[in-house]
Amino acid sequence: MPPSSIEPPPSAEQPNPAPPPAAPTLTDRFARFASGFIGGPFGDHAVDPPRRRYWTPLRVILLTGLIAFAFNWLQKYPCSAGGWVDWQQYTGACYTDIRALWGAEKLSEGAVPYRDHPVEYPVLTGWFMGILGQLAFRIGSVMGTDGGPIFWHLNAIVLFICGAAAISVLHRIREDNRRTDAPGPNPPASRHDAGGHGEDDAGRHRKTDPALAHARPSRPWDAMMLAAAPVVLVTATVNWDLFAVALAMPFFLYWQRGRPVMAGLFLGLAVAAKFYALLFIGPLLILALRRRRLLPALKTVATAAVVWAAINAPVAYLWPDSWMRFFELNSERPVDWGTGWYVVRGLTGWEALWDSAFVNDLYLVLFALSCLGIAALGYFAQRRDPMDDVAPRLAQLCFLVLAAFLLFGKVWSQQYVLWLLPLVVLARPKWGLFLIWQAAELCYFIAFYGKMLQVSAEDGRGIPEGLFLAAAASRWLAVALLCAMVVQEILIPRLDAVRSLPLRPMRAARPPLPRAASAPAPVEAP
Repeated sequence: MPPSSIEPPPSAEQPNPAPPPAAPTLTDRFARFASGFIGGPFGDHAVDPPRRRYWTPLRVILLTGLIAFAFNWLQKYPCSAGGWVDWQQYTGACYTDIRALWGAEKLSEGAVPYRDHPVEYPVLTGWFMGILGQLAFRIGSVMGTDGGPIFWHLNAIVLFICGAAAISVLHRIREDNRRTDAPGPNPPASRHDAGGHGEDDAGRHRKTDPALAHARPSRPWDAMMLAAAPVVLVTATVNWDLFAVALAMPFFLYWQRGRPVMAGLFLGLAVAAKFYALLFIGPLLILALRRRRLLPALKTVATAAVVWAAINAPVAYLWPDSWMRFFELNSERPVDWGTGWYVVRGLTGWEALWDSAFVNDLYLVLFALSCLGIAALGYFAQRRDPMDDVAPRLAQLCFLVLAAFLLFGKVWSQQYVLWLLPLVVLARPKWGLFLIWQAAELCYFIAFYGKMLQVSAEDGRGIPEGLFLAAAASRWLAVALLCAMVVQEILIPRLDAVRSLPLRPMRAARPPLPRAASAPAPVEAP
């Protein structure tokens, strides 16, 4: 018999084909509505997946991101030369810390961060600005011109590269979209086992099947939410936050791929750039405890600690006072513009909120309670058979912790939205509420500069306090609503777009009784 005619035995299992990528116009209501302006949603007769030669999803998404970055460059360009007059940094909403700190951090004098001047940022961000500052200072000295505009443009170019890298990594995460909670080779005994001593061979084979990890459909177009986010147009280069975001995203990618050491490497780099990534450790450990597989998570945390220490130790040893400046500033800062505490103080006149120590204590209590609640949610929610794709996802818990940090924190700068942005995409990739949140952030961005103009100028320009409080409150409420929706999808996993679980079937209507079995017709009146 020729080899081509040999058939596999009936008992051989054929691998399940991977599901096609999720079409946004079929899975998202807003995308379906918006597609009506460009031809309509994905049709029944369309090739699935579409045949693309050059304009792949990643290239389309990156092009969109580059357009957004180009718009941001133009939006900030009027402030790039420095020497701002008549409060143009507020009237044009083009203010950027990068240009302002060129002189404030003495980079214009060739100073080396930490060695020559204390820096209010973590070490890796200080190195970032220091390397580009030295380069801009030397170029300006050779050319006989001010290095400030050179410093701004160099930072913008590198930050745009960081943004493109973050978009690419998020695309890879969602293109793969594998489960990280799928049972490993040695899962704990199921509570359904007889006596709890083990499982039968079929159950063990199911739990070790690697196809479990790839049961979710690919969602490459989710990265478009990061590339096309309206806030990127105005906040991408306010500060160096895109640098930290680009370092934080590979943590999720490598953890998803089961590479804890590489995940820890990028987690440590991200924490060394901006401390917000430190908040990811709690959700990571909670989900590891839930799965009873602590070793990979501990490897990640240990690697991150070693990387962070290796970056910080030289600076802490050589210039301890400069290194401590970041920690001292965060403990001393009063309630900042636009925070929840600022709104409460403005609406109620609560005088105690002027006391930084009191606000610190209150913030720590509320944030700790929030973390305990999120930990309980992550550990106890949907504790079913691990075969089911219902466990809380890492990105969901990370988003909730970071959102609680901002909602109850005393500092919420406008560029912090870049921290939340990729986590929102990973936690809840649905366009409707996402755009509502983006609109609230844009309103706050505009109101913030109106408020800065009102407190800086002496000619009555700017916006009234009530309007600024309304914009800040709308931002707070939008983020709180996103948290509520994420919690709902953790408790009801079939609502989670990432899992693509089947919806609960509707109860079928009772069939009509046959005519013979129906109630007898009433007797006609004589």
